[in-house]
Amino acid sequence: MILAVRYADSHKLEWDEFVARSKNGTFLFRRDYLEYHADRFKDHSLLFYQEQRLIALLPAAERGGVLSSHGGLTYGGVVTDAAMTVDRMLEVFSALRTVLLGLGAQRVTYKPVPHIYHRIPAEEDLYALFRCGGRLVRRDASCSLVPGAATPLSKGRKWALTRAKRAGLEVRRSWDFSSFMAMEAELLRQKYGVAPVHTVAEIETLAGRFPDNIQLYAAYEGERMLAGVLVYESDRVAHAQYIASTEEGRERFALDATLHYLLAERYAAKPIFDFGISTEKRGTYLNVGLARNKESWGGRTTVYDEYELDLLQAT
Repeated sequence: MILAVRYADSHKLEWDEFVARSKNGTFLFRRDYLEYHADRFKDHSLLFYQEQRLIALLPAAERGGVLSSHGGLTYGGVVTDAAMTVDRMLEVFSALRTVLLGLGAQRVTYKPVPHIYHRIPAEEDLYALFRCGGRLVRRDASCSLVPGAATPLSKGRKWALTRAKRAGLEVRRSWDFSSFMAMEAELLRQKYGVAPVHTVAEIETLAGRFPDNIQLYAAYEGERMLAGVLVYESDRVAHAQYIASTEEGRERFALDATLHYLLAERYAAKPIFDFGISTEKRGTYLNVGLARNKESWGGRTTVYDEYELDLLQAT
């Protein structure tokens, strides 16, 4: 028998310790990260116990009878440790269905942790979703590479790096999140007519809570920031959460200098560097130019998926 228990503040230490020793958890699942936007997402996270031993977590939020894992994160899904087996995951999903139907929920939206973040294989949840009738409703294409072992750089990228070297810019870690997010906001406004998901205050708060995981690297001429990359670093993956450049920075290849530093030096020993998605409209539109730009660094595709599970029809 597996028991599903709703998260309460008294579970914080137990929750965070389980994430730390899990096979597929990242710092995004730590409670101090999950709760930074508690005003926008009604938390409905669950802990799963078998014979009083914690065996899995589900970071989740709830709205209008729909449980999402997780509406406020790039990915969510069941977090497990090395003891999780595929038959036990079926029992976890059965317990999930039972507790949610008892609360009147009818549907689950589920974004599994992409395999590049797994310390060891952890796709038991994908099999359980299949068995329960889960539907793939969104698939975004990201670009990932293995620093030092990537596909060779494109000819155009090599040319740009030569120009970047001649520009003589200094790339260094920065704590000037305000300037960077202003640069990012202007870029998103001009290109897509949207705003960044995070505010400056939120990024500053999160970077303060997780200084080893959230880091900004930027290209400078003196004290002027010309380009930057905000990196979310987990055990296996350095993920480019935001990438931005000024107009002058583009003319001087400042972003090329920044990314080259990250790939060749700062994260040269990292298993994976992930550039982020190049898709829009829930994955149905590929921004070909953006995808090719990222692939020119030698990366290839990793998908970020979202599933939908109808609890009334799940078996």
